[in-house]
Amino acid sequence: MIAELLPDAVASAWRLDDTEPVTLFPEEAAVVARAIAGRQREFATVRLCARLALRRLGLPGTPLTPGLRGEPRWPHGVAGSMTHCPGYRAAALARTTDVLSLGIDAEPAAPLPEGVLEGVSLPRERRHLRALAERAPGVPWDRLLFSAKESVFKTWYPLTRTDLVFEEASLDFEPDPDTAGAAPDTAGAAPDDTRAHTGTFTARLLVPGPVIGHTRRDHFTGRWLVREGLVLTAIVLPR
Repeated sequence: MIAELLPDAVASAWRLDDTEPVTLFPEEAAVVARAIAGRQREFATVRLCARLALRRLGLPGTPLTPGLRGEPRWPHGVAGSMTHCPGYRAAALARTTDVLSLGIDAEPAAPLPEGVLEGVSLPRERRHLRALAERAPGVPWDRLLFSAKESVFKTWYPLTRTDLVFEEASLDFEPDPDTAGAAPDTAGAAPDDTRAHTGTFTARLLVPGPVIGHTRRDHFTGRWLVREGLVLTAIVLPR
């Protein structure tokens, strides 16, 4: 599903579970040697996705160990992002001749736990989400905001090597016209997990942005998708 949010220059792969056998490189296996079994499985599956994406770029598989902030350390000449949540693992990669940086994120399509939204959003964003909920009540807007901010950080970090906290980017969402008016499920009816909600978002950086080609970038734009119990977001900065 993540491919629906990405341009042709980006190769991607995804899995819904961890049933496929994966042989890790020794360097990778050492990273999760002490982790619980579930963490080991998701770690391996998302790296399987990354290897499949590398193959689609015509590149060989290579150990993908985490850096200082947990970010994957990609081969030279590759920009990429990985994500995993219950029921979904994915990787998206591109050659740096085509893409400067990218970020993807997946989350379950369920409301955030109580109190979390206030910790990851600005007052203006919360007002924005309330207005959006009236237009498209079938979207878990708080979870979408969280996911989009994760994609913002994943795009930001390779360009700056500095942290970006939730309050340092202000997001606006726009549902696609053909999905914005979708009605909520009626009381007592089973949720329609096949109904798709899609749209775009803009993240305005509230701190000095990365300098790209002698120009300081003050915002990122991305796309989002809510379907089959998942929230997916993606940002791609073309070269």
